[in-house]
Amino acid sequence: MSESTPVTETERGRRKTMVGIVVSTKMDKTAVVAVEDRKAHPLYRKIIKSTKRYKAHDPNNTAILGDVVRIEETRPISKEKRWRIVQTMTRGNVADLAPRDIGAPEGAMEQKVAPVIAAREPEPVAEAPAAAETEVAAEPEAVAEPEVAAEAEEPTATEATEEASAKSSEDEAPA
Repeated sequence: MSESTPVTETERGRRKTMVGIVVSTKMDKTAVVAVEDRKAHPLYRKIIKSTKRYKAHDPNNTAILGDVVRIEETRPISKEKRWRIVQTMTRGNVADLAPRDIGAPEGAMEQKVAPVIAAREPEPVAEAPAAAETEVAAEPEAVAEPEVAAEAEEPTATEATEEASAKSSEDEAPA
């Protein structure tokens, strides 16, 4: 017996128990529990994670997505159910629906966050003494001008290739 499936001595006999996370509760009186097992590779000693999904009996339908539960081996209840939920250790907090199921646009989830943040205007500074207001008001203008100047100094890709070809033709001519 491995460490991930300890054997418990109860009045029901010797039964394996495991701890996993509820990943599905769509069936009646059944929850799918994902149990993660970590083992070291026999030769390379790298830790390898493997996840196995078990269908566990949940007679009262109390399990919700994301619950951390303890499941115990039991008699066959159906074709694939050989486990039952013994204890809910932590209640889950996972959404039942994916964003696409509630009508969110497909592009909304793929948008990059950085351009949205860059497009925002700076928030106004809280009121301060009159001398401080003039300094604060003058600083954003001074900061904005060098950025524009820096953009003007950088040539575009086509300008850079034109300059490079012009320089190479100038270098070849005197030779």
